[in-house]
Amino acid sequence: MVGEDKTAPVYAATILGSWASYNKLVSSNDDDWVDRLNHLYTVILLAIFAVFVTGGQYAGNPIECWVPAHFTGSYRSYAKSYCWVKNTYHVPMDTPIPSVKGERSQEELTYYQWVPVILLFMALLFKFPALVWRGLNGLSGLSIDKIVTMTTSTQYGDEAKREETLEHISTFLDRWLDTRVKRCLRRNLISRLCACCADRGGKILTTIYLLVKFLFLLNVIIQFFLLNAFMGDWYHVYGFEVLEGLSSDENWTDSARFPKVTMCDFEIRQLANIQTYTVQCVLPINLFNEKIFIFLWFWFVFVAVCTSGNFLFWIWRALVKNSQAAYIKKYLSILDQVRTTEDKKLARRFAEEYLRDDGVFILRLIARNTSDILIGDLILKMFNRFKDKPAIKASRTNDDEDHL
Repeated sequence: MVGEDKTAPVYAATILGSWASYNKLVSSNDDDWVDRLNHLYTVILLAIFAVFVTGGQYAGNPIECWVPAHFTGSYRSYAKSYCWVKNTYHVPMDTPIPSVKGERSQEELTYYQWVPVILLFMALLFKFPALVWRGLNGLSGLSIDKIVTMTTSTQYGDEAKREETLEHISTFLDRWLDTRVKRCLRRNLISRLCACCADRGGKILTTIYLLVKFLFLLNVIIQFFLLNAFMGDWYHVYGFEVLEGLSSDENWTDSARFPKVTMCDFEIRQLANIQTYTVQCVLPINLFNEKIFIFLWFWFVFVAVCTSGNFLFWIWRALVKNSQAAYIKKYLSILDQVRTTEDKKLARRFAEEYLRDDGVFILRLIARNTSDILIGDLILKMFNRFKDKPAIKASRTNDDEDHL
């Protein structure tokens, strides 16, 4: 029998295992492209920007200040370093410098020294929901990533090896579907969760995945509030300001949001006297910061739209039972397994009573990362196993006798 194959333990060790590994920090196959848009592509983008800005700050010349003529070299270096560490403030050229110190502090720029740090922190927030998913999906007792990876690896391999791998995957999925409730209820810490989600509906994986989808959506919304707190209360409308500036005749490149020319106040103690100086500085780094945060505004809007649409789509899939049965019937019909009314009823029982929510969810994830031909073959193998179960055979025999 296939279940007694000596190579089965090898595949079992491949599929089942601990989630705590380096691979959990990078991309995997247990999600869809919208998830990867959040936790992979956006994280890479933010990391690249952070490295670029860091290089501009430490390898380049992020600030230059116009100092009085009597300042020597050490004085110039001190003024430059002080104005970089201490926040500068922006006053337009056609506006007098406020005489009150408090009014100057209201126009301080507090972000430019911390741009690399905030970009890396944002990247961590985008990665966090994926780490939650990597950790929680292991509670089901099955490594979805390894199952999808094994299935994907068979697409272009040897035909015999492909059939063997699909046979083993269908075997382990069959065992998992039969024992998932018992396996879950052995874990005391999550017994209540399992009782609600997995006892009747087989929804523990689906529920966790929808939770992670919500975290992705919540995160991209929080990013705008985070940048508002970091840069000012204007960032959530920054993209509209840029579009308005591009459509008008104004020179939007001289933006007060990322000024290139700023002012800096500092004091020098000379014996008992304290002398105050106000110097004018230029921030070349803001030329890059401006373009980076313009791009990020539009990128975050794009990610938010994709994530919200994807989240609603998966909710519809989880709540509408007919969509799950129709999904399975589609592949069985293509494979000529649904011919009569009895076949349609059996296919519905296969989807709703055997696969249930979590089984259909895993097949959808596999389909997202493979081809229709491969997922069709896997569904067919699992459907044949379902029909060979004693309870199903007895039920079909009784139906045939009643029909006669």
